[in-house]
Amino acid sequence: MSASFSLQRVGAMVLRYSYLLRSSRLRILDMIYWPAVQLLTWGFLQTYLMRAGALQAPGGGAQAAGTLIGAILLWDILLRGQQGFCFSFIEEMWSRNLPNILMSPLRPAEFILSLVLMSLIRLALGVLPVTMLAIVFFGFNLWSLGIAFGAFFIVLMLFAWSIGLLVSGALLRLGAGAENLIWSLMFIVQPLGAVYYPVSTLPGWLQSVSWLLPPTYVFEGLRSVLINHEIRWDFMARGLAIDLVLFAAAASAFGFFLKSARRAGVLLQSGE
Repeated sequence: MSASFSLQRVGAMVLRYSYLLRSSRLRILDMIYWPAVQLLTWGFLQTYLMRAGALQAPGGGAQAAGTLIGAILLWDILLRGQQGFCFSFIEEMWSRNLPNILMSPLRPAEFILSLVLMSLIRLALGVLPVTMLAIVFFGFNLWSLGIAFGAFFIVLMLFAWSIGLLVSGALLRLGAGAENLIWSLMFIVQPLGAVYYPVSTLPGWLQSVSWLLPPTYVFEGLRSVLINHEIRWDFMARGLAIDLVLFAAAASAFGFFLKSARRAGVLLQSGE
């Protein structure tokens, strides 16, 4: 196995996953379908509540205008980023190709980077059209947040990849029987990450847990931008710091699970 990191091998893996994605239009449609359904469902609910006066601030004006739509879009970025990472990985298990990948000159770091890049590609295909729908139907432009959106994106994606690494490591050790983690684990974060409501809504003892999650700083930061017109850089710095710790821990866990799977001889048993 080559001792040096190779971007050529990373590119080859990204090309492989791109071919798999391109070969099925249904996969691409599925990536757009679910974010669009969620956006339209919750977006029209917000429109109804706005018209009914349920979201009107005491002094008049729609204080919560855009916060729900923005939260929906950022949540989809987080969720699709994690799932896009894991889907490319589990396709190797479904096709029983994972042992071949791990016996090739491809290094684990190169494999992980290729999964990160495919996560971004899948995210672009699935979420970009939905941001356009948000503009057309609800007049909410996520891109108008500018540098704040860039900061939100970085914090969310690092967390998504951390969860993706952890889940992929668990799949290595436990096999495809643990694939439900791909769809379910991130949803534990949703009620604790202050996605649709402020942290202050949670019970006091849960608020401390919520502030340990990087997405909390993003969604609180979103409300600060839209309601107070203020970018909370302190929130972004804290979220990024926690992200870096979590990503390092997830990478270590992935390495541990890989070594454990090799010792236990379960890699050749992976598949459907």
